[in-house]
Amino acid sequence: MSTADEQIRVSATVKNELEHRRREGESFNEVLERLLSDDRDVFAGFGAFEGTDRGERIREVHDRGRTRSTERIERIAESRSDE
Repeated sequence: MSTADEQIRVSATVKNELEHRRREGESFNEVLERLLSDDRDVFAGFGAFEGTDRGERIREVHDRGRTRSTERIERIAESRSDE
């Protein structure tokens, strides 16, 4: 492992998330390298939907769900700030 050449600032939320994802004995740099190198597409490599539009349809459903979830979280945060 090399010494740090650069420093970056992250929010407490990001730091907590990195700590949560950090494996035993892993540096923050190693966590970031692992997360950035992972193929985040859960449908990649399976080939089950090859020649169909099913993969795209599932991605659309997933994206809609993520959007609704984000909107719901934002509404909850806004309602708490009104208190």
